Amino acid sequence: MISFDVYGTMVMACLTLLLGRVVVAKIPALDKFTIPSPVAGGLIVAFTILILKSFFDFEIKFDTVLQTPLMLMFFATIGLNANFKSLLSGGLSLVIFLVVVVVFLIIQNSVGVGLASLLGLDPLMGLLAGSITLAGGHGTGAAWGTTFAQKYGFTNATELAMACATFGLVLGGLVGGPVARFLLRKRQPKLDSSILDDPKPEEASDDSTAFEQPRASRRITSRALLETITMILISITLGIIISDALDGTKFALPTFVCVLFVAVIINNVLSLISDQIIFERSVSLVGNVSLSLFLALALMSLKLWELKSLAIPMIIILAVQACFMALYAIFVTYNVMGRNLDGAVFAAGHCGFGLGATPTAIANMQAVTERFGPSKKAFLVVPMVGAFFIDLVNVIVIKVFLMLPIFPAIGA
Repeated sequence: MISFDVYGTMVMACLTLLLGRVVVAKIPALDKFTIPSPVAGGLIVAFTILILKSFFDFEIKFDTVLQTPLMLMFFATIGLNANFKSLLSGGLSLVIFLVVVVVFLIIQNSVGVGLASLLGLDPLMGLLAGSITLAGGHGTGAAWGTTFAQKYGFTNATELAMACATFGLVLGGLVGGPVARFLLRKRQPKLDSSILDDPKPEEASDDSTAFEQPRASRRITSRALLETITMILISITLGIIISDALDGTKFALPTFVCVLFVAVIINNVLSLISDQIIFERSVSLVGNVSLSLFLALALMSLKLWELKSLAIPMIIILAVQACFMALYAIFVTYNVMGRNLDGAVFAAGHCGFGLGATPTAIANMQAVTERFGPSKKAFLVVPMVGAFFIDLVNVIVIKVFLMLPIFPAIGA
């Protein structure tokens, strides 16, 4: 057995990220399905460790003490990028789409919990294979996985969450495009021909704050970076204090949610003083770096051999979830958001972050608009909901489900 200390672990995490970048660049399918480099590299390392453990009884252990701080840094940057003025610019479409998303979160968890119960599994697994990982992604999955393991005694919850989130990324890329093409072929006579004939659709213009473009170059200064780190640390510190104060009460929330709320408040209070205090480029840069390192640490330390007994049930649940997502996008998202090109792009984006992540949603939407024309409304609203609002409403939905009598009491 080899054990890495915190420094060796961070070296391995950085190497894992570099490995992931090379693999994604060399395998077109990974880039097509928007598989992040940390996920690709982390899974390669995890499967390598699985082979060493299974065939040679050789184990590698990492010191993941920095995993939680990196996760909290990421959620703090999301909050620091959530300015109410820009969020309100989405107008009525933002509110309507958010309602559509919330309804599906309830359906998603109902399907997950119901199937888990039918298969004789812990209903908590249904939540992990529901909105926690499919709508929440790797970061939210890891956070709730830790909570389930510590407070509900659900062992291997984090490993299961990482597996579900990874499957979700692939499913989100596979489902979104076909759904949009199906809708547009069915409704093409009703579309504006001038839009269909436009060979050069407009692109999303807001790339300074979007986490969905992690490869974009960002010009920042050392002062801006220092100010950003200071606000992130303040958000984390206050978030931990609030989380500890709420712990044990009916208002208890995961620490990352408290950090997110504090960061939102800091951002919007400071924006009343000056628009220049929050330097959004440095915020998104720190957020992308912390998320990448966090994912690398979380994935490369997976104990995949502990998931063998859950592999088939998990795949069954996720396959059914993908079917429900496609049907909901076709019959609800598309119709509510306009029954036109915009509606189809919204449907593709919803499939992307409803099963995977915001980057998957953007990739789905771009694939549609490149062929059929631009959709300014969808490119404005979907990233807002997928990158910020989904985390807030998802927490509320999850907390409501955990109040149901089918779930064990905390600490049971």
